[in-house]
Amino acid sequence: MTTTASPRAAGTRREPVTATASRRPRRRPFLLDLYSTAVGKKYAMAVSGIAMMGFVLFHMIGNLKMYQGAESLDHYAEFLKRLLYPLAPKESVLWILRSGLVAMLILHLHAAWSLTRLNRHARAVRYQGPRDYQVANFASRSMRWTGLVVLAFIAWHLADLTFGTVNTVGAEGEFVREQVHANVVRSLDRPVVAAFYIVANLLLGVHLRHGAWSIFQSLGWNNPRFNRWREWFASGFAAVVVVGNVSFPIAVLSGVVK
Repeated sequence: MTTTASPRAAGTRREPVTATASRRPRRRPFLLDLYSTAVGKKYAMAVSGIAMMGFVLFHMIGNLKMYQGAESLDHYAEFLKRLLYPLAPKESVLWILRSGLVAMLILHLHAAWSLTRLNRHARAVRYQGPRDYQVANFASRSMRWTGLVVLAFIAWHLADLTFGTVNTVGAEGEFVREQVHANVVRSLDRPVVAAFYIVANLLLGVHLRHGAWSIFQSLGWNNPRFNRWREWFASGFAAVVVVGNVSFPIAVLSGVVK
């Protein structure tokens, strides 16, 4: 029995397979791939939150030198400018730290915004009861609004005591970058500005407390046995920062620091 070859096999020649047919799609870097998930965004919020919590705490501790007088606070400010000097140019390390802090802030904001969008689209199951909804909704809304107020406070704080553009508005004197103590006293001696600092720091405390509590959950360290310890840590950390920061405008207005 004979077989007849197909026209394709007899008269045509198969073209070679091109490289594009077997090329695999290029994978994204691991960190970007992780950040695209909800778990990765929670990790990002936790890590950036820890970095900013550390800055807020040490910034408050450093500012306590204002109680030791103008020379002490001004010397501390000069010390920060000379970190690793002369190995590194003057103020270079300080600006590196500032840049890193800004990067952490942007990452924190973007992760929070992304998670909010994901949660709105992914919540297919309703809360078990009205109280569960109220608690979750309050936590979400309080973090969002306290975060916005804190962001506005950061912008004012930089314009007030770093760049000096609003430091002399409604106050007597001239902004001199090296005279940190005089700039602080001139700023906080204005009742409206002092009140804004107090309110902003109280809301910062609310944000810090809930954030410090949530960090453990975001990182998976949410064993119920440690809930009391988490409660103490979150409340204690927020209280220390708020008491320290609120004391500055009160001390200036009352004449303790002048």
